[in-house]
Amino acid sequence: MRISKRIALAASAAAFALSLGAAHAQELTLKIGTEGAYPPFNNLTADGKLEGFDIDIAKALCDEMKAKCEFVTQDWDGIIPALQAGKFDAIIASMSITDERKEKVDFSEKYYNSPSAIMVAKDSTITDATKEALAGKSIGAQGGTTHFNYAEKTFTDSEVKAYPTAQEYQLDIANGRVDAAEDDVVVLQQFLDTPEGACCKLLGIPKPQPVEIFGPGAGIAVRKGETALAEKFSAAIKAIRTNGKYKEINDKYFKFDVYGDESS
Repeated sequence: MRISKRIALAASAAAFALSLGAAHAQELTLKIGTEGAYPPFNNLTADGKLEGFDIDIAKALCDEMKAKCEFVTQDWDGIIPALQAGKFDAIIASMSITDERKEKVDFSEKYYNSPSAIMVAKDSTITDATKEALAGKSIGAQGGTTHFNYAEKTFTDSEVKAYPTAQEYQLDIANGRVDAAEDDVVVLQQFLDTPEGACCKLLGIPKPQPVEIFGPGAGIAVRKGETALAEKFSAAIKAIRTNGKYKEINDKYFKFDVYGDESS
């Protein structure tokens, strides 16, 4: 009887150990791809530290999902191919959810949505963010973005120049090598608040802001077919919106709710 009891106890302990091992094996570990060159959303500091709204949101989502996450920086023009090649598991880098991108990746629900805007030099004679006012002028935008696509399709009487990063068009507008710049209003305002941004001013927000170009907002991209992971991110976004963590991060960077319309 004692032997049987010992066997039963040993079997129970073994089963418990196996269950712990299985739980440990199932711990979610993720590599998060981001650009690191798009402040205030994501930026790589001089000492190699990643910071910004995207980074803080990513950390909050990983905590909510009880996932162990690490970040990988990647140039914007190669970020989707790098995801497809398995360099990382998800992109959290202010990537707009568009139909064109949905052919290559799957997305979570949006985690923010802010409008596109136009910036010009303070002494510019351009008076309005319209096609007519910008006719014959040069417009800088980061290549491969919805902002570049919008500028190309909207300002057809202007020269639209593609830049690898936002910092490069910012340098050119500050030095008078381009007449205007198109980007997220938050990114432009962040530049204007720096000493280098004293050169320039916000011209305005072009209307309309077509959903077919910009999509419903920025989402988290995962490899095509990995819908379960996308759904985990969507559930985590909803959770941090509900528990106050999103607002805490939002208020660290912005004076308004960058999430945008709840219905979009």
